[in-house]
Amino acid sequence: MIRLIIACILICTISRAQSPADLVNPFIGASTSAGAAGIYHGLGKTFPGATTPYGMVQVSPNTITGGDNGSGYSYEHTSIEGFAFTQMSGIGWYGDLGNFLVMPSMGPLKTKAGHGDGYRSTYLKSSEKAAAGYYSVLLSDYKIKAEMTAAPHSGMLRFTFPASQQSRIQIDLARRVGGTSTRQYVKVLNDSTIAGWMRCTPDGGGWGNGDGHADYTVYFYAIFSKPLRNYGVWSADIPDSWTRKLEDVESDRYQQQIGKAEILKGIKEKEGKHLGFFTEFDTKEGEQVQMKAGISFVSMDGAAHNLQQEIRDWNFDAVRSKARDQWNKELARIKVSGGTTEEKKVFYTALYHTMIDPRIIQDTDGKYMGGDGKVQSSTTFNKRTIFSGWDVFRSQMPLQTLINPSLINDLINSLITLAKEKNKDYLERWELLNAYSGCMLGNPAVSVITDAYAKGIRNYNVPEAYRLSVNSVERFGNGSLGYTPGDLSLSYTLEYAYTDWCVSRMAKWLHHPEDEKKYAQRGENYKNVFDTEKGWFRPKDKEGKWLPWPDSGRMQPWYGTMESNPYQQGWFVPQDVDGMVTLMGGKQKVITDLEHFFEQAPENMMWNDFYNHANEPVHHVPFLFNRLGKPWLTQKWTRAICRRAYHDKVEGLVGNEDVGQMSAWYVLAAIGLHPVCPGDTRQEITSPVFDKIEMGKFTIKTINNSPENIYIQSARLNGKPYSQCHIDFRDVAKGGVLELVMGPMPNQQWGINN
Repeated sequence: MIRLIIACILICTISRAQSPADLVNPFIGASTSAGAAGIYHGLGKTFPGATTPYGMVQVSPNTITGGDNGSGYSYEHTSIEGFAFTQMSGIGWYGDLGNFLVMPSMGPLKTKAGHGDGYRSTYLKSSEKAAAGYYSVLLSDYKIKAEMTAAPHSGMLRFTFPASQQSRIQIDLARRVGGTSTRQYVKVLNDSTIAGWMRCTPDGGGWGNGDGHADYTVYFYAIFSKPLRNYGVWSADIPDSWTRKLEDVESDRYQQQIGKAEILKGIKEKEGKHLGFFTEFDTKEGEQVQMKAGISFVSMDGAAHNLQQEIRDWNFDAVRSKARDQWNKELARIKVSGGTTEEKKVFYTALYHTMIDPRIIQDTDGKYMGGDGKVQSSTTFNKRTIFSGWDVFRSQMPLQTLINPSLINDLINSLITLAKEKNKDYLERWELLNAYSGCMLGNPAVSVITDAYAKGIRNYNVPEAYRLSVNSVERFGNGSLGYTPGDLSLSYTLEYAYTDWCVSRMAKWLHHPEDEKKYAQRGENYKNVFDTEKGWFRPKDKEGKWLPWPDSGRMQPWYGTMESNPYQQGWFVPQDVDGMVTLMGGKQKVITDLEHFFEQAPENMMWNDFYNHANEPVHHVPFLFNRLGKPWLTQKWTRAICRRAYHDKVEGLVGNEDVGQMSAWYVLAAIGLHPVCPGDTRQEITSPVFDKIEMGKFTIKTINNSPENIYIQSARLNGKPYSQCHIDFRDVAKGGVLELVMGPMPNQQWGINN
């Protein structure tokens, strides 16, 4: 009997250890350090706090308000200013959200975060723990343990206090990553509950320090487990003449003004420019005090309803367990076996990071704030936000077409309805909370729509999606010149040519022959910025003259390119690889050039002028070898990138996570499938990291796979010999088994027939 019990315990322990959620390490990528990255872009910029799959709420520690610190957190920082209920993942450009900042404290009330003279606290790094749906840390200055968990629209905090006659929970309502909320309101509803809102406008910085046009209101409804007996509001007098962008908020003058905020004890209702709320109480040693809050972008009633639907009692552990169960359900969309423990942690953390955005923005009753500033309601799809278009069209959205097509339908419906609500006749390229930010370049939503339609994902207004796609490429395109002139000429011209091709594909499928011909021709506009004398792409001015060729030639950063150089950007002709190769001098010359491109990259794959995995323009390039008749080189380099650029540590991402893109690349490469050209259903086959991958009805199996046996020797699809280095999306979607026999040396006869 005892042996049986022990065996059951061992089985349960092993089973739990293999749970996908338990393999997630939210600290992977959780650093903004430019020093560690060797470039101002920094590292992953992820957050370690508690969230649920695609949830509206992320309860996470915030270590910094200012700087290019989109997640609000960086691992190397030594103090925490509080725990916010909204965060962005893996982005730069000043960042945004970071709203409703809750901080436990003791002693005299301090009204600014500060260093030494503020409420922020150092923390014991060894105490910091993060898991899917949970985070905890010991705040050293106060000896308070802080724990947090989340539900989709709400969050819960549990604080363990020492003995004190002046313990406190305080909430900075002005807090916002990259700036400040410009107006706040709070009301005490009863002896345990408060509600209110924080208005965030471009005047208060935030996304792009205001240039991103983020304009939203966060509503909250919060309940405390300890009665409100000694409570109040602090209110800083911000003069009307003061500007309130990031540099203003960070200034000594502004911080001094916050530090001398008026403290209004017992006040039940207040609206102002810089408010905070606090509740004070006595605590015994080890006493736990909890707070739970619902968040809404619609109304205080919406926030209350969200909380009531999701967290009805004070069972913190039950909320945490439910969050973990939700993650296990979502992460089970892909099951992998084999590989090392580190590879599994990297894989499931990467999959986790692809499941944060595009997040749900509607309340539990289906209501959401529309782009017209009016309350809308959706019953046919989930309204979503945070579309990092320029990044995610490459890997993140193609991944979702494989494992979560309903999300793609949601996103396209969200973009279509947003255009209508904003009275815009085109699709937004980088959307944040209804803002038409114009961030980055290209027409990525057109790519996402084309890829979805090509793969049979069509639960949206197809004619309207097509109309908006046409309008987008007409409004933002290479125009009558056939190229885009100026300092970013190459990046714009190549990206626009690709999405013109996307529209030609849609036109063909929807029987618009004139459009098909027109946009197919425009899809070849990449040729207009290729200088045959230099043998590479070169930017032009508006008169059609080449811009001066720099001494470093195509290696010159920002020479006609966005966040890259011409050597990196020039490979982006996914719609016409054969045409690109012809321009570049033929297959052998291109293969030699590509091998040099990869071989010169540093061992750690950090930011560099060759294959720069830290940035998106090159993410399709390893798979070009498949198109060039050298599939073993795709296998070699994707396995190398997986090994060298992704690790189970804070510095485990070599560049910004970029709202799921960096992680999605790993997920696809590690399972052995990745597209070169979204909009084309061809999926490139490469060397999987794992022995077995199960995605719904489709399974990939490897035989003799190992760190040495990285080359595909032969393949079978559903029991029949398979000689191609690619597979159609439809064959994956309908299910089956792809078997790959692996070996230590390339088989130069397999996969060369395209």
